[in-house]
Amino acid sequence: MSLLPDAAAFRSLIDGSMPGPAAVLARGCLAVLAGPYTVAVAARNAAYDAGVLPAQRAAVPVISIGNLTLGGTGKTPLVAWMARLLATAGRRPAIVSRGYGAATGITSDEAAELALLVPTVPHVADRDRVAGALRAADAGADCVVLDDGFQHRRLARDLDVVVVDATDPFGGGRMFPRGLLREPLGGLGRADAVVLTRADAVDATRRRDIRMGLVRYGRPAIWSEAIHAPVTLRRWTADPLPLDALHGRRVAAFAAIGNPDAFRATLAALGADVVDFQAFADHHAYAHADLATLAARAAAARAELVATTLKDLVKIRRDELDGVPLVAVEIALQLLVGESDLAAKALSTTNARG
Repeated sequence: MSLLPDAAAFRSLIDGSMPGPAAVLARGCLAVLAGPYTVAVAARNAAYDAGVLPAQRAAVPVISIGNLTLGGTGKTPLVAWMARLLATAGRRPAIVSRGYGAATGITSDEAAELALLVPTVPHVADRDRVAGALRAADAGADCVVLDDGFQHRRLARDLDVVVVDATDPFGGGRMFPRGLLREPLGGLGRADAVVLTRADAVDATRRRDIRMGLVRYGRPAIWSEAIHAPVTLRRWTADPLPLDALHGRRVAAFAAIGNPDAFRATLAALGADVVDFQAFADHHAYAHADLATLAARAAAARAELVATTLKDLVKIRRDELDGVPLVAVEIALQLLVGESDLAAKALSTTNARG
């Protein structure tokens, strides 16, 4: 979900790093706007908790992968991991998502990315995720992985997994639009499992503090810690390249994801000399003019390669920008802590109603 046209500027505004009286005034206005949103979210959750708003149960088990904050927490690699786990165990999973950037039945950028990551698992993109789950079951799925489903309480789930980004675990501690929280942290009490992503971005002390901070709001049965590890450089039609193809090379990069800074850090960790970087709003639809501008920037920076994310490559669908090779860094989730517990819980959940 896009926060503002310039997500980086929005983050600097809400975290207080943007100085000046105008920024102070803007933060005050955002705090006022956050009040009604907070009340509405709390009322909606209370209605579901009390059964006033009923949750509809699908004919097959549903595992939800979601989060508490706006912006990129790394859900997609976890969705792929979960779908792959279930398929390997002999289940017939389907992924159901809202399908940002797509009308019902049309392939979204998430669906296109997941089609590359888990090509044997069907993906249903539907703004009505209850209808999406029903369609998946009717098509032969015996379990559903619900992408970005924590707040979508109209569809009942059998396992709720919440993703927390170690680099910004609490969304600034404030509700949107004053912060990045989609709902109060107390919502964590509904979670069955928490996966701390980008765990390698902080030290062990910080990871422990995050865990203890989250325990105050809920006690999920399972705690996992994961990293997002780059595995290869994808190209649209050409063969993949090894990761070391970035090392020491002049790289122009761009991304339209919730956390573009994390992507830039990945490139730096791979030894790329990032000579130009352009961040777009999450789910940005690239126009011809965008690609022309990116190509011109790469040429001006004398870039040897252009790098982006897999989520962006599936929208652009080309191997180069005006003669400069284009690669996408493919990321895979690696669970360092709690993998066996999470896997066992997922499999037992699907078997219970399978």
